[in-house]
Amino acid sequence: MTPTLRRRIGFEIELMAPRGRSRRSLAYDLAGRHGGRIRPVWHQDSEPSLVPGLGRFLHLTQGFEVTRADGTPMCTLVDDITLTDGLEPRTAPPPGWYRILSDDPRLLSLLAARCDPGAPLSAVLDPVAELWGTESEQVADVFRLDDPSGSTVALAAPHGAERERPCEIVTPPLASDHHAALEELLEPARDLGFTVPNEAAVHLHLDGAPFHDPRVLANVVRLFAHWREPLRELLQTNPACRRLAPLPSQLVEAADEHQPTWNGLAKAADAGELTKFFDVNLTQLFKDRPLRDTLEIRILPGAITADEIVNRAALVELLLDRCLDPEPFPAAPAGGVSGLMEIAAESLAQR
Repeated sequence: MTPTLRRRIGFEIELMAPRGRSRRSLAYDLAGRHGGRIRPVWHQDSEPSLVPGLGRFLHLTQGFEVTRADGTPMCTLVDDITLTDGLEPRTAPPPGWYRILSDDPRLLSLLAARCDPGAPLSAVLDPVAELWGTESEQVADVFRLDDPSGSTVALAAPHGAERERPCEIVTPPLASDHHAALEELLEPARDLGFTVPNEAAVHLHLDGAPFHDPRVLANVVRLFAHWREPLRELLQTNPACRRLAPLPSQLVEAADEHQPTWNGLAKAADAGELTKFFDVNLTQLFKDRPLRDTLEIRILPGAITADEIVNRAALVELLLDRCLDPEPFPAAPAGGVSGLMEIAAESLAQR
């Protein structure tokens, strides 16, 4: 019997389209099944740069928002640059697939706000070019936009290497019937031949409000730090998944204090250079104006059935229930996985 989830959760599910199909294929299929609509959207990310002296490129890639017949959001389908295994790097992009690159996050936000992700490559930079009173210049198959002084603002370039195939399904927050809502998305993906990529993960975004109590947050840190290996074994974390790391030692030390404070945890997070790319993403909890006030669990393995996802999410919920107890989460992982299962069972008995 599949458990029932109790929390409001947003899911991110990483899949791979078969050759000849793309995340756009899934968007059209979902919209068609439900009498809905699709809308092109931008997805912001970054990637290592091959240009000497430039550590990374910021980029916008094409995604698709799917809404139901009544206009309510169903999901968004976007690229994920960590998914590369099995992609042919020399494959030219199908018509209409491109990305926008810049090296300044403020410019990237301006580009995302002004440029239409559904526009043709040759015209996509035009709205921003008008702001500077310039025009984009075509160099081979790339369109370059410079400001009046000649400094490059952005590049728009075809997006090859089969980058249309990676497909991260991003759901809106689901408050109930999680299993049915996920299967509504995943069954069509399976029908189209989508698969679980080698590097795949599933991420859970949970409402951040309960975790603003320093004792609760300290317990979350203790769970993911002191029980890291048993937790990854229990949830079957994918060893090929990228952008995962143990929490910074400074934050763990602050969480282990007798009476942890919010100030102390926040300062330790800064000292440890906390980013989203850890086993659990706590960054939004520390922001004055969070993009979304959530705690993100990042160590669930890839999956393409609702059963797999909901079963593991239910275990996470039970362990987080224990974190809500102001008593410190046990530091010593006695019994390994069996110890975690005992904690989960105690939480279940108290519901």
